[in-house]
Amino acid sequence: MPEALKKSLSAQILPYLGLLFLAPLGACEPATVVEPAPLSTETRDSGCGDKGSMQAALFGSLETSVSWTGSDMLCENMLRPNNEGVRLRFAGDIEGERLALIIAIPGLSRGEAGSELPSNITTTVEGSGRFFSTPNLDSCWTDISSQTPVADTPHTFELSGTLYCVAPLGEVNGDAAVSIPELTFTTLVRWSKS
Repeated sequence: MPEALKKSLSAQILPYLGLLFLAPLGACEPATVVEPAPLSTETRDSGCGDKGSMQAALFGSLETSVSWTGSDMLCENMLRPNNEGVRLRFAGDIEGERLALIIAIPGLSRGEAGSELPSNITTTVEGSGRFFSTPNLDSCWTDISSQTPVADTPHTFELSGTLYCVAPLGEVNGDAAVSIPELTFTTLVRWSKS
């Protein structure tokens, strides 16, 4: 197949692959498409909080070390369907590309710490069309060391924890893999949809 045709087909298919892959993460919630905001040192409200940070080493098809603070990344969160825990999203620039990591923690409750909470993690280099994810809750867990209310911000807590994975994240629609043995984070989580 000619290279120009491959690129054209990829450009047409990639947005739909992303939607197909992310649909199970949102279950029956309405889908929204949000363009990622550009990161810069001038980004003031990253959504990560004053102590926001994320550190991890990735091995395999994505080889990189990440050590971000709130000014280096964007943090987002949303409640999972039926208020079963939360989903945390971290995104930042690595060598000129946007790396995004999404952690789903179904067993997390408002205001509580906890150990060995089964978790899923998905990672991608945005725009590449490549997604790596755990298929179920059997290979990763999260230890939440603290979850403290943020003063004067209703329903919002500062959340700190560490994710551990004992198996690699397989590539969706591919045969590659990424390993993330340990990922530490501090971010904000809002326990309200309003």
